Amino acid sequence: MEECINIDNRDDFGNWAIEVAKQIVGEQGFDLAKAARDGTDDAVREAGNALGQAINNALMEVYDGLLEDAPE
Repeated sequence: MEECINIDNRDDFGNWAIEVAKQIVGEQGFDLAKAARDGTDDAVREAGNALGQAINNALMEVYDGLLEDAPE
């Protein structure tokens, strides 16, 4: 998500969403699965919150990008 991309249509947005979802699941999903298998309830809660925060961050990133191009 560090790379700047242009989203000009639905297909671009869909492709962006797929790539970001893969990245989030790869990074945060593994931590959540590991916590569910080996961790305490607090570890599961923490990993779940980190997953939710990663999703939120990705959505806010694209929203902020949309606002940059919006007329005032």
